Amino acid sequence: MTVDTLRVAVINGPNLNLLGVREPAIYGSESLQQIEERLAGIASEVKVTLSFFQSNSEGALVDEVQRLRGTADGAIINAGAYSHSSIALRDAFDAVAVPFVEVHLSNVHAREPERHRLILAGRAVGVICGLGSYGYEVALRGLARHLRAKKP
Repeated sequence: MTVDTLRVAVINGPNLNLLGVREPAIYGSESLQQIEERLAGIASEVKVTLSFFQSNSEGALVDEVQRLRGTADGAIINAGAYSHSSIALRDAFDAVAVPFVEVHLSNVHAREPERHRLILAGRAVGVICGLGSYGYEVALRGLARHLRAKKP
C-alpha cells in the first residue's frame, strides 16, 4: 500500500444480502457480491483499499462504524431501513468522525413517505439515491476525490 492509498469501508445494512433476488424491480438484479467485485476493480483505479461489511443487525452496524476510528479514511454506507430510523448509527459516525457517503439503490424520495427522512444524510459528505448499484461507484469516486481534497 502506498502512502496515497485511501482506506474506505463499504457498509451495508439489513436485507442487502438479498440483493439480486429481493424485489429486483426496485433494487436491481445484481447481487451484493457482484457490486463488491465491481467496486474492487474500481478501487485500484482510484487508489483505494476497500473493506466490506454487511449485517441485518443495527448493533453490529454500530460496532462496525466504531471500528472505523483509526482504520479507515472514509466510508460508504447503505444502511437500508436503518437510514430512516437509526440515531445510533448517526451518533456512531459523529463519534468516530469518519467522512461518509450514504447510498440508496432506489430513489427513496419517490417512495413511501416514511422513507423520505434520512437520519444520516445531514452528517454525510453526500447522498446518492436512485441510481441503482451504479450509485456505489459514484460514491466511491466522489468520496475518494473528497478525501484527497481534504488531505494536507
